[in-house]
Amino acid sequence: VEREGLEILESEGLRVDCFYDLDRDSLLELVGGYEVLIVRGRTRVDREVVDRGERLLVVARAGSGIDNIDVEYAVRKGISIVNAPESPAQSVAELTIGLLIAAARSIPAYDKLVKGGLWPKGAYTGIELCGKTLGVVGLGRIGSRVASMARAIGMRVVAYDVADVRERAEEVGAEVAGELEELLAEADAVTLHVPLTPYTHHMIGERELELMKDGVILVNTSRGPVVDSRALLRALDSGKVRAAALDVLEHEPPVEPWEVELVRHPRTVVTPHVGSSTAEARKRISIEVAYNILEALERMVERR
Repeated sequence: VEREGLEILESEGLRVDCFYDLDRDSLLELVGGYEVLIVRGRTRVDREVVDRGERLLVVARAGSGIDNIDVEYAVRKGISIVNAPESPAQSVAELTIGLLIAAARSIPAYDKLVKGGLWPKGAYTGIELCGKTLGVVGLGRIGSRVASMARAIGMRVVAYDVADVRERAEEVGAEVAGELEELLAEADAVTLHVPLTPYTHHMIGERELELMKDGVILVNTSRGPVVDSRALLRALDSGKVRAAALDVLEHEPPVEPWEVELVRHPRTVVTPHVGSSTAEARKRISIEVAYNILEALERMVERR
């Protein structure tokens, strides 16, 4: 957590201890001494951690997604869960558009060749995004920003969400698809902005990829397991998918041979889960999560 957030907590009388690159054994040893635990996405707060945290009142995720926390179990133990859902949205949306453009124009591949001493003009033929259809799966905080940016560069936007997003879609100039299958069939590029849940696990698999247009671009800046990576690899090899731009993977870092092959594929653009890694987002996250921790503690005191 950035200094701004820590100062807010300290100004309210909380003692804050910071640990960086803490391994699991150390976390299990230390967590019992704290009322509040703040983690990022790499730290898993499972039942064992919760049980060791006998004094825990609040578990805070410095970011938006909380799939690394066993929320149901923690809440059952009387622990409040807070996060910072608003703060990363702009940074993740900007990265999404950056990845989409990079994939459409083979920017990383060109960069690598030029840095290697070559001048491969014409080695790759890109495509323009203006006039193409972008399918936005999940029209929440991030997805709606992506839709606005895509519209600004001349794309038609079709959105799908399990919630009623007709009003939001109208605000950002997007059409609403009644079913996911409808969006997949129409889109020249698909971008995913959904949380990881049992429903969204592998929501893009063999069947969904087959429904997409030939030569589609797939962008995923949500969570890795939303996409069946092995199915995606086969779709890239066959040419069904023109390019995949991924900020997230099923395992981070990749461990399975098929996943390493996916990362090294000539038509993938991969970044190491850095959607919210901007100075601005990190500052906003620290402030938002600090205030949310204080509110959670205040509610607990009031209940008592």
